[in-house]
Amino acid sequence: MKILALDLGKYKTVFCDYVTGYVTDHVTAGAGAGAGQCGYGKVPTAPKDLHDLLVERRPDRVVLEAGPAAGWVHDLAAALGAEVQVANTNDERWQWRRAKKKTDRVDALKLAQMSAMGCLPAVHVPAADVRQWRSLIEYRHALVDRRTAVKNSIRALFDRQGLRLPSGAKAWTAAGVAQIGKDARPLAECGPLELWRGQLHVELEALRAAEQQVREVEQKLDALAAEDERVRRLRTAPCVGPRLSEVVAAVLDEPRRFRTAKQVGAYAGLSPRQWQSGNSRRDGHVSRAGNPVLRELLVEVSWLGVRSVPWMRDAYERVRRGSDKRKKIAIVAVARRLLVRLWAMLRDGTEWHDEAPPAPEAVPA
Repeated sequence: MKILALDLGKYKTVFCDYVTGYVTDHVTAGAGAGAGQCGYGKVPTAPKDLHDLLVERRPDRVVLEAGPAAGWVHDLAAALGAEVQVANTNDERWQWRRAKKKTDRVDALKLAQMSAMGCLPAVHVPAADVRQWRSLIEYRHALVDRRTAVKNSIRALFDRQGLRLPSGAKAWTAAGVAQIGKDARPLAECGPLELWRGQLHVELEALRAAEQQVREVEQKLDALAAEDERVRRLRTAPCVGPRLSEVVAAVLDEPRRFRTAKQVGAYAGLSPRQWQSGNSRRDGHVSRAGNPVLRELLVEVSWLGVRSVPWMRDAYERVRRGSDKRKKIAIVAVARRLLVRLWAMLRDGTEWHDEAPPAPEAVPA
């Protein structure tokens, strides 16, 4: 088999042309020995140059790392008929903590050798439209964080002046923002002792811009969700709104690629880390692998659900065991159960249905 391993850089790509079935004695030191004949080269990281490289080399398999350019390179290689593997760089098998030498050539050779041995930790690469959808979802999340940072900056301005804003969301209603605007003044009109009013004026302009950007992105996301049957199906679940349903559909993408519920929880980073040695075994914090937006929204919805959804409240109290120290552990458990149920709805193509209440016990005559 002819494997072309690509170490993608921002401006240049180092490739390793690896042919299995040969024994080589010029394997790069530190990369590990293996059977194969390899050669190296370098091309610019551009669609035309990589296209010409693939046409010239005609590999049976193309291997590359997950990264910003992995999507379009994957599509380019797949369009030319090559098998494509994208390595998961977060996997422990792809760590370089104890490496004595790490270069682009070593990276490319390691990709080729692990692929040839069948031990490369690969990731799922969704279609181009799904990648665009994911990107817009994450962009909306970044805009919300930016808006929150502006609100916190406005609160800090008032705190430094010994003034107080209404707590919670009351300060950010239309009436609340209008009240805040009464203390603002264009920076050019502020004296030496009123510069904070000019800062407030600038921050209010930034807040209005952020609000408009969030609305624009959400309108597009709502339009995309209206055309997706999976999102509509997920919204039948209690407490699941448009934002969580779209991120679950976009991130899980092909639900049947997961065989068990444990794989789904681990994919979202909601499974605990495990440490075992001999008779000792300890479960640590959650791994936090996978998509952080999915994990954050699941936890937020779970906090809302434990107040009104019976099965969420029961699961929460069962894991909490009456201890306030286990609140976070319990809410993560609820979030994992919620994700598993949503995954089952996508896998089976069914809508939400509440669990049947237990049958009443027979009362003796």
